[in-house]
Amino acid sequence: MKMKAAVLREQGKPRPYAVSQPMTIETVDLDPPGPGEVLYKIIGAGLCHSDLSTIENLRPRKLPTIPGHEAAGIVEEVGPGVTSLKPGDHVISVFVTSCNDCRYCSGGRPNLCQSANVSRGNGTLLSGARRLSLNGEPIYHYSGLSVFAQYAVVSQNALIKIPEDVPLEDATIFGCAVVTGVGAVLNTAQVPPGGQMAVVGLGGVGMNAVMGGVIAGAERIVAVDLNADKLRIARELGATDTFLAGNADSVEEIRNATNGGLDYVIETAGSIPAMNLAYAIAARGGTVVSAGLPASTAQFSYLHGALVSEEKSILGSYMGSCVPKRDIPRFIALYQRGKLPVQKLRSGYLGFDEINKGFDLLSDGAVLRQVLQPHA
Repeated sequence: MKMKAAVLREQGKPRPYAVSQPMTIETVDLDPPGPGEVLYKIIGAGLCHSDLSTIENLRPRKLPTIPGHEAAGIVEEVGPGVTSLKPGDHVISVFVTSCNDCRYCSGGRPNLCQSANVSRGNGTLLSGARRLSLNGEPIYHYSGLSVFAQYAVVSQNALIKIPEDVPLEDATIFGCAVVTGVGAVLNTAQVPPGGQMAVVGLGGVGMNAVMGGVIAGAERIVAVDLNADKLRIARELGATDTFLAGNADSVEEIRNATNGGLDYVIETAGSIPAMNLAYAIAARGGTVVSAGLPASTAQFSYLHGALVSEEKSILGSYMGSCVPKRDIPRFIALYQRGKLPVQKLRSGYLGFDEINKGFDLLSDGAVLRQVLQPHA
């Protein structure tokens, strides 16, 4: 079939993207789903910082590709052997397509799936196949999804069915921003009721981490960002304290206000300065969880002696340490009960003609979650 999509052919183009146009809107070919695969219509796709990192060439990918890894839509067709989904089902995409067979999937950590890691690097679906092309030229899949398009063919394991009464424009961000932010708090950090925590970096993932703190029953939720307007939104979502980052005395100010720092600090900015701040405001015996992805070559350093003597912990959190089939239905249920108001994070809708400008806004830190509507 023919469909419209945003194709990335060159990474590292200069800003403003509205001028350099790193993504071009093209009509591409999409093959039918193969065994174990599903064709679904994309209703909404979120513009995420991970996509921006790809555009910036901070995280190299095989090119050309169709970016996008956070979406919701409706199943159109299923390939041979698909039993978990049927046409008409409403679904959310997840950016790690677990194989259900490797040591990590078998051990209850499908977010670390070995097979998914290999196929992502190769720009293919989990099976090793490619279903995208343009005039005979192959187009690589992005995280097994490539959802900046009108349709996508993906592995059935990349989709989670959701209730049909959940608005798809709200469901869009569950597959990345919600699972990563809320999961970092509940799964990776395991913040207990009455715990004291901080979130450093208040993008879509960070705001979900703030809401995750509320769900966990944290007694104190400190929100830190460079943008004063985001601090205001964080308070509306449940943050108890807010601090503007970037000042020379930010660390001292936060530590003084929290009697020596926080027991749990969630870093979601994907930058080394943010990680340095997060580590510095963690209390003795505290845990730092990094859920933000910086450049692939970025390095974080610390005084090892202090790590030992202060008994701090540093944890990575990929996809919020989530088991999607277990956690996404739980998070959807929280949303349905008003406990996870993700609709407050929506910064507006975009058409294909505005997608490059949308990434300018994201790079400026001026928005939380913009939603591409491929059929608008």
